[in-house]
Amino acid sequence: MSNHHDSAGWFDKQENVKKMLKVFYVSCVLLVVADLIVHRHIYHSWENIPAFYAIYGFVGCSILVFVAKWMRTFLMRGEDYYDE
Repeated sequence: MSNHHDSAGWFDKQENVKKMLKVFYVSCVLLVVADLIVHRHIYHSWENIPAFYAIYGFVGCSILVFVAKWMRTFLMRGEDYYDE
């Protein structure tokens, strides 16, 4: 039998979260370095901007978040919507 008090998840331990953040930051740095080294076949001139795809992804994700927050204003139902 397992004791439920001792079965904390892997991400519940602070040292594991710090390890994962370090791995994340190192992988981000490696990807930026690889973006500077690897030759890409571009189709548009704006793809020559350094870190273009990172900026594009961040802007796209931010737009999705803001659109979702806006849509929440008219799509959200009350807490007791299904209990009526």
